[in-house]
Amino acid sequence: MKDESVDLVYLDPPFNSQKNYNMLFKDKTGKRAAAQIKTFKDTWGWDEGAERAYVETVEAGGTVAETLVAFRSFLKQKDMMAYLSMMAPRLVELRRAMKPTASLFLHCDPTASHYLKVLLDAVFGAGNFVNEIAWCYDTGGRSKTYFPRKHDTIFWYSKTCKGFAFHYDQVAIARDPSTMHESVLTDEMGRSYQRNMKNGREYRYYLDKGVLPNDWWTDIPALNPAAKERLDYPTQKPVALLERIINSVTLRGEIVLDPFCGCGTSVDAAQKLGRTWIGIDITALSIDVITRRLSDGYGADISRSYRLVGEPTTVQEAEALAKNNKYQFQFWAIRRVGASPASGTEKKGADGGIDGRKFFHDGLGGVIKQIILSVKGGKLKMDDVRSLAYVVEREKAVIGVLISSGEPTPTMRADAAAAGFYTATSGEKYPRIQLLSVGQLLNDPPARIEYPHALDVTHERAPRVLLPSAEQTSLM
Repeated sequence: MKDESVDLVYLDPPFNSQKNYNMLFKDKTGKRAAAQIKTFKDTWGWDEGAERAYVETVEAGGTVAETLVAFRSFLKQKDMMAYLSMMAPRLVELRRAMKPTASLFLHCDPTASHYLKVLLDAVFGAGNFVNEIAWCYDTGGRSKTYFPRKHDTIFWYSKTCKGFAFHYDQVAIARDPSTMHESVLTDEMGRSYQRNMKNGREYRYYLDKGVLPNDWWTDIPALNPAAKERLDYPTQKPVALLERIINSVTLRGEIVLDPFCGCGTSVDAAQKLGRTWIGIDITALSIDVITRRLSDGYGADISRSYRLVGEPTTVQEAEALAKNNKYQFQFWAIRRVGASPASGTEKKGADGGIDGRKFFHDGLGGVIKQIILSVKGGKLKMDDVRSLAYVVEREKAVIGVLISSGEPTPTMRADAAAAGFYTATSGEKYPRIQLLSVGQLLNDPPARIEYPHALDVTHERAPRVLLPSAEQTSLM
């Protein structure tokens, strides 16, 4: 990232909640499945990585270093210290990337908010604190042993204490007519307003603008299980929340950066509002969710308006990913063919030979069928194809797909051909065992699974976003 290049940073980082967050996928009926996949682990511990982050930040010197040293004298090598050691250098880098007029909104909860505010004071300077916003909601469970915890905290800091952007007119809320008199008056500057008397005081409500929300937001509900925009991604925030934040400090065409973009709510909101956006996440699963969300919401052509950085673009890069992180390689390969990971376990053998699944209708309103995927990095084994054929039979699936970083041998291709064909209701035949190499997935156009493309029911679909026609022709 270049210095002073972005107009808004919004981050919803892990909260140090000591929880594992799982994402739900659909089962063969198209309903939410009991099987889940671990999205991210919000658990921190003091280890070599935490020590390295701490030492590098402290050695850089300055107020942030002094703050971390003070934290460690109090927290020692506890989990919270590891979390803060992770956050400190990232906040420093984010500030570097912000324009002088830019703002940062950090979304957190009471788990670490008090520590994070002190850290933000160190990074930005206490004088650049603008607001502590309480986003209030009423979803989730309720406790009988303490007052229900029903709000998140959003810290707003500016890059500089003067001259930061704020667009009152883009976030003002229309006034409730029932609270105002019918008469319209004109002030000494010729502006139209309505007058309301409360407790003996006169309040003027100007008609050219609404009123700003206070620093507690109760008008944007959290997502309930039936919400149309819900993607079954843990910690997903409503688009309306991000729209308010983006509108408050940016204009069309300006740059929004989310360095923990998760399921891409900030990306979605920025796209909808005509902003340029940059989203960063560490998992291939998140990138899968975001690309699907954009495609569902804005059409398949949206993929031409952005580029993915960091994903394998060559066979060598894919092999390096497989060697470095087997599970991220699996997620990447499964996403390339439009399927879903099978489960969240990382225990050897616990997946039953299934790395991914894909469900589809065979014909309009037809029976839902299943495709089983197996992903192999490194050298293939002679019995990999036969093992997949056994799993397909066991799971009563109709098609099995083996994705490999290396090219299958002629014997493997013969074994795959011997499995025969699946005959769709249309009469078309599709190979029951299909072999796809990473090289084929990276071709232009890429190789795809052969199956009846009537209706895919694998994923939760994002709602279609309706934009004025002028906006639809100007995607970034």
